[in-house]
Amino acid sequence: MALNTELESKVRALVARVLERDPAEVARLPDDTPLFGEGLGLDSLTGLELLTAIREEFGVDIAAQDLNLDSLETVGPLVAYLDKSN
Repeated sequence: MALNTELESKVRALVARVLERDPAEVARLPDDTPLFGEGLGLDSLTGLELLTAIREEFGVDIAAQDLNLDSLETVGPLVAYLDKSN
């Protein structure tokens, strides 16, 4: 399934902002780059900041709706989840 490119760009920009990283760098990463740990380096605090930013930007409360937080594994599932939720 192809990702919604406009939504994907917004999500990548949001991730870059939360992590205080260059948006162009985050834009170039593969969809299967892990958001946590060795990938983009989210930790529990920045993960919470990302969830808050997503709720504010897209009106989706991932923590309440995706109890396993599977949508936060990589950029691809996160964009797909938000696309499905809108």
